[in-house]
Amino acid sequence: MIKRMFFLVTMAVAMTTAMAQDNPYIVKTKGVKKTAVKAVAANADTDKDAEPTDFMGKNFRYYSMCDWKEGMRFMVIPEKYDLLVNTFRDAVTNEEVSSARLRYSIMEYRGYENMANGRVHVRFFCDTDNKSYYYELPNGTFDDYCYGKLGVPTLAYLGDVDKARELLMDQNLLTRATVFREDTEYDGDGYREVTMPKNKVVKVVAIGVGTRSFPVKIIVEDEDGKQFYQNVAMSKTNSGLRDNEFELDNAKFLFEGSFEFTGADMAVSSNVADYLNQTVHTKYATAMSSKGSGKVRDVKVPRFTGFIIDEIKPVKNTEYYTLTLRETESRRIFYKEITFSEDVARANNQPDDFFGRLFGLGEGQLHSTTLETRTAIREGRVIPGMTEEEVELAVGEPVSKIRDSNGIMEWLYNRSNGVLLVVQFNEDGIVKKAGGRAGKASGGAKVTRRTAAYQNSSQRLTGNGTPLQ
Repeated sequence: MIKRMFFLVTMAVAMTTAMAQDNPYIVKTKGVKKTAVKAVAANADTDKDAEPTDFMGKNFRYYSMCDWKEGMRFMVIPEKYDLLVNTFRDAVTNEEVSSARLRYSIMEYRGYENMANGRVHVRFFCDTDNKSYYYELPNGTFDDYCYGKLGVPTLAYLGDVDKARELLMDQNLLTRATVFREDTEYDGDGYREVTMPKNKVVKVVAIGVGTRSFPVKIIVEDEDGKQFYQNVAMSKTNSGLRDNEFELDNAKFLFEGSFEFTGADMAVSSNVADYLNQTVHTKYATAMSSKGSGKVRDVKVPRFTGFIIDEIKPVKNTEYYTLTLRETESRRIFYKEITFSEDVARANNQPDDFFGRLFGLGEGQLHSTTLETRTAIREGRVIPGMTEEEVELAVGEPVSKIRDSNGIMEWLYNRSNGVLLVVQFNEDGIVKKAGGRAGKASGGAKVTRRTAAYQNSSQRLTGNGTPLQ
C-alpha cells in the first residue's frame, strides 16, 4: 500500500511539473538549473479596526473566511504533509482528490453549503481543469470555523500576489532582513539560504506565489545582478498562522520584516548610503534617544561608544538625517539626528551635529587600550599612559600645542570653569602628566616655549586627571 501511494504521489508531481512551467505565478531566481523530477518521500479572530492609513493596511486587507467573496482566487500549494492527507473532494463523485494532482491549480471560491448530514462544504471551481471541488470542514458550523485563522489547507491567496505585482514590480526597496533565499530547483521548491546586508538597495524583478503561509514570493536583484527572494505574508489571508507566530525569526516573512520602500521621502544619496552598516564610535559624549520598555527616552551616550548604523532616514524638509544605531556591545538601539554637511551644522550653530565631528569610523578602540583607559575616555578624563589618539577621544582637539626647548610636547585645553588643562607627553607621544591651572590658552596659537606663568603653576595633577567639562 505504501509503495502504491509513493508511486501515485510521484506521478502526480511529475504531471504538475510541466503545468507549473507555463504558470505565470511560478517564478524563480535566475540561474537556477532545470533538474529531473524527484520523487517525494512518503513520510515526507480579528476585530474590525478603523480604516487603515498605512501602505500595508490600505492595500492588503486581511480577509477571514467570514469575509470571503465568491470569485476570490487561490492556488493549491501543498506541503509534504498535504501530499498524503488530501484536502479536496470531487463535487460530483465525492471522492478524495490527491493534493499532488491539484498542485498549482487555481481555485475560485464559490461559497459554502450546509449539508443534510450537518457537515459544511466550502466550495471551489478549478480554473485549471474546469471541475468543481469542495473542502469539508472538520467540525462545527461555518460561522464557528470562519472566525478562527485555520482557513483551508494548501491554498495560497492570489489576491495578495496580484496586488503586489501591481504595486511593487520594478520598485526599488531596501533590505531589512539579513537572511533571504535563492532557488536551487527549476522544477521544484528547493532553495538555499543566502546572507545579505541590511539596507541594501534592490529592485523587484519578479513576483509570484510562495507558500500557503507566506503567499507572495518577491524576487529582487541587487546592483551586481544577484537575485534572491523572500516569501512573505502581505495580508495573512488564509495563512493558517496567528499574528504572534510572525515574531522572532518569522518576522522576516512579513513584507516590512524583509523590505522597506525607498521613495522620494526616504531616498538617500549614494554617498550617504555608503555609511549604512558601517561601524562607528562617538568622539564626544552626546545626547541620543533610545527605546526601552516601550518608550523613547533621551539618554547621554559617553565617548568611545561603538555603534553599527542600521538605518538612515532623511528628516523631511531639512538637510538632517535620523540614524538608527545599534550599540556593538549591548545591541541596544539608539537614534540620533545628524547632518553630513559641516556647513549646515555651523549655520545652525550646532557644530556637533556634523557626522564627521561627532563620529569616527571603526570601533575607535585599539587592541592595546586598557579597561582603565577606556573608562577614562568615556568619562572625559586624561590619565598617564594615554596616546595622543586616546587623548583626542577623551577631550577632543587641543586649543594649542606647545613644544618646549627640551622637545616636550604639551597640549592646552580651555575648560568651562576657567581652568586651563595641560597635557604633557613624553618623547614617545605617551601622556606623562595631566593637570590644570587658572587661565585660558590663546586659540590655536603654537609657541616654542612654555609661559612663565605655567612654569610657576602649582596646580598640576599627576594622577587621575579631570574631565573637560
